[in-house]
Amino acid sequence: MAISRPLEILMTRHKPELVVPAATTPRERKHLSNIDDQGSLRFQLPLLMFYKYNPSLMEGIKDPAKVIKEGLSKTLVFYYPLAGRLTELGNNKKLVVDCTGEGILFVEADADVELDKLGESIKPPCPYFDQLLYNVPGSDGIIGCPLLLVQVTRFSCGGFAVGFRFNHTMTDAYGMKLFFNALTEIIKGASTPTILPVWQRDILSARSSPCITFTHHEFDDNEQVKCSSNSNARDNYKLIQHSFFFGNKEIEAIRDQVAPNTRAISTKFELLVAFLWKCRTIALGLDPEETVHLTYLVNARGKSLKYEVPLGYYGNAWVSPATVSKAGLLCSSPLTYAVELVKRVKHYMNEEYIRSVVDFLAIKGRPELTKSWNFIISDNRSAGFDEVDFGWGKPIFGGVPKAISNISFLVPIKNNLGEKGILVAISLPPLAMEKFQVVYKMTVKDVE
Repeated sequence: MAISRPLEILMTRHKPELVVPAATTPRERKHLSNIDDQGSLRFQLPLLMFYKYNPSLMEGIKDPAKVIKEGLSKTLVFYYPLAGRLTELGNNKKLVVDCTGEGILFVEADADVELDKLGESIKPPCPYFDQLLYNVPGSDGIIGCPLLLVQVTRFSCGGFAVGFRFNHTMTDAYGMKLFFNALTEIIKGASTPTILPVWQRDILSARSSPCITFTHHEFDDNEQVKCSSNSNARDNYKLIQHSFFFGNKEIEAIRDQVAPNTRAISTKFELLVAFLWKCRTIALGLDPEETVHLTYLVNARGKSLKYEVPLGYYGNAWVSPATVSKAGLLCSSPLTYAVELVKRVKHYMNEEYIRSVVDFLAIKGRPELTKSWNFIISDNRSAGFDEVDFGWGKPIFGGVPKAISNISFLVPIKNNLGEKGILVAISLPPLAMEKFQVVYKMTVKDVE
């Protein structure tokens, strides 16, 4: 997706303030699960949502910043751990939440531009991200810092943007969706959320006798990277981002590259992530003997578990299985090879696999996901970030505003022609990005 040169925006920010729960909340300590506490989740996850001015809904209604701020205060009565601070216990630095009620960070801002003037640049990778979700100095740590930052930015046309930054150890995409549902219900007048939040982090903690029963390639030891002398991956001092749109026609072009027997039983997700993985590996120009990983997040909710994840559970409830290949084999084989590798991972998704992951994290001391040429995919198509309605209609865009290092997010979107599809922001070194764009265009050239 081509992005025009960003506009210069004059942003006026009010002094950041803490929003505390509107009523007294319990003062206690709560332990996180082993899934929450894994090394790779100690980062902040951003979201941006953009709302057009709607005269029929916004005429005479209070300032959105004030409405959302009041709503947050009331919602935190139910989600009070988010108003606390994380701390580490003991020598193993186990994360716990001190439910102190200190509050979340809130920033109110005004931008001297009409929302329409930003055009397609509100979509990933958004060049205005740092202005619309201001990183308040000293706020982005994991320990002892606010667990949620919110910024409401008013545009000169009457439209507005809302940015959220969650500490990922506290919640996942589904948990954020629950929080937004509660927030929007309370803003619209409800006294209690329809679905009450559930903590119960012990349900995704290790068994009393931890036992690893599967191979977990997603946590493979980080090995020394081998690159060919002319590898595009050597140009790694700088990463750039571009986004790529996949509508029905683009997906069909990918499907046509897959053998009929595999094509007939492959989902859109399997086809797309296999294509992205192969194209990215080609673009990086790796040594043929280098091992490459594809890791994607699988929601543990709704699986056939001995215990059910409660409906209101807002902690991290997912696993991240990985498939592996030699770079040379992945790049030289038909796309069918990559698709079948992706499909094979699904066969392991059962109760015992999830328990094995949790036990692995406990036994190995919270390892991080491998960084050995690992491409991570998070599918946000059903997260509902594009449907969050504070009372003024749904956003014209809502979702993660950029790729985060080697993590790409599948975001539901409409392109400038109104066609529904998936937008994926990719982060690569400049030379590798040029190669990726070539491969992408070669694949979809017949549908443009």
